[in-house]
Amino acid sequence: MFSGSIPALVTPFDADGRFVEAAYREHIEWQIAEGSSALVPCGTTGEAATLTKDEQFGIVKVCVDQARGRVPVIAGAGSNDTRVAAENIAAAKAAGADAALMVPPYYNRPSQEGIYQHFAALGPTAALPIVLYNVPARTVTDILPETLIRIVSVFPKVFVAVKDASGVLQRVSQHRAALGDDFCQLSGNDDLALAYNAVGGAGCISVSANVAPRLCADFQAVGTGADALALHDKLFALHTALFTDASPGPVKYAMTKVRPGFPAGLRLPMTWPGEAARAAVDAGLARAGLA
Repeated sequence: MFSGSIPALVTPFDADGRFVEAAYREHIEWQIAEGSSALVPCGTTGEAATLTKDEQFGIVKVCVDQARGRVPVIAGAGSNDTRVAAENIAAAKAAGADAALMVPPYYNRPSQEGIYQHFAALGPTAALPIVLYNVPARTVTDILPETLIRIVSVFPKVFVAVKDASGVLQRVSQHRAALGDDFCQLSGNDDLALAYNAVGGAGCISVSANVAPRLCADFQAVGTGADALALHDKLFALHTALFTDASPGPVKYAMTKVRPGFPAGLRLPMTWPGEAARAAVDAGLARAGLA
């Protein structure tokens, strides 16, 4: 269903933390023109944790409006409360999204059975296809392969893809062995995207694509051979630099370098990256030919 380079969009805020719609629309337009194959508003990189529900799905609606059907929109919609997660899927649908990106419950630390029951409760009434988002470093909850396979096997028409940020590459093969090639697997780690694709992945939901959309799209388009390796090497320093301080601070700093005038605001508790992180980003942008 999804493939290629899919930016996890930053949300532009001004210095007072107000959403800057014009900058967001320009960012979306640039992403589409540069070859991004879908868009993810209001995920982790979009600072969804600091948005009210009205803000979150209002921003999704802006994204849908600007995309105008040219690429799919996968709306961040997860919650650690199953009832709220169900409401969020409905809100994403009402905003016009094509799919919902859903993390497992965070903070609560449910068991694997609790993770399964969370998604099993969402499956029967989900108004949109769901992309599972496994990011244990943030949720402190890991959708183990046997649990993911169980979820998808019971609701194959609802849970259509995974964004896997576990960093465990063998899971791609485990998922493929049980679910086949039709289940869409997307890397959640830019630095592992080459290896992820080599073992059966279909693309990447990317932080780096915010600042290097054409390079990331070209990387995804050339497969896993020598050309892909060359682009991976060109982008690798940027991939790592964007996580040298708390994300999305480094990527927002990078945006101000590649798109002068891009709003530099962050909402607390996120802060501007430190000097070492900014220097790493500068070096990564230079290595990629972007500065």
